[in-house]
Amino acid sequence: MNLKQIPNYIPVFGDVSYRGECATETAELIGFFRLLAIEYPLLAAIATHIRNEGKRSKFQGYKQQQEGMNTGASDIIIPCSPPIVIELKLRDHTLSTISTKQISYLSSAHVLGAYSVVALGAVGAMEAVKTWHTANKK
Repeated sequence: MNLKQIPNYIPVFGDVSYRGECATETAELIGFFRLLAIEYPLLAAIATHIRNEGKRSKFQGYKQQQEGMNTGASDIIIPCSPPIVIELKLRDHTLSTISTKQISYLSSAHVLGAYSVVALGAVGAMEAVKTWHTANKK
C-alpha cells in the first residue's frame, strides 16, 4: 500500500516504518476486538466488522449490492458519536493494498463527521480508538 494514496485528513495509526512478518488481517481483527472488549467494553458492545470481501458469483454480488453491501465499506465501524471508521491493514503496510473505493468510503465518512482512519494492525487500531476516546473525553 502506498501511503501517498491516502488523503492528509485521514490519519494512519501504527508503525509505518515496520517491515517484516505480520499476522493475517483476520488475526489482527480478532486481536483488535479482544483488546477493545478489555479496554473499552461499551465501544466493543456496538463495534462491528463489515465482511464485504471475498469471492462471489455475479448473481451473489448483484444481490448483495441490492441488499446494501458496499464493497468500499471499512473493516471496522463503531456507531458512536462521532462514529469511528477504521480501515485495517497489515502491520507491514507494504504487504497491503487499499482500493479507490476504500479511500472514497473513508473520505465520505470523514466529510459527514466520522473519525475515519487507516490502522496498521490491531495495535494501530487501538491507538486510533484511544485517540478518539481522548479527543472526545468519553
